[in-house]
Amino acid sequence: MEVKGRDIATECYRVVHRVDGADVSALVPERLAVSRLTLGSRPSHQTAYVWMAENKNKIEAAITQLSRGARRPRAPFDQITLIEER
Repeated sequence: MEVKGRDIATECYRVVHRVDGADVSALVPERLAVSRLTLGSRPSHQTAYVWMAENKNKIEAAITQLSRGARRPRAPFDQITLIEER
């Protein structure tokens, strides 16, 4: 999984993960990285990147499930959405 940066309009991080030989792009909401201590505020970039690194396997599994049309990922990873590259 490669993090491509933050999408300001959607308040998500754009990530790319290889599934079945193809790159799949997805948006991971930054709100998923908010801890109970910082509830109501945006996480810092560092906090978000650390959270994504700690949850890399779960994020990749969710992207794989979504791209294959398999069952919906479990919360909170069900908030991840796929995006089409242009």
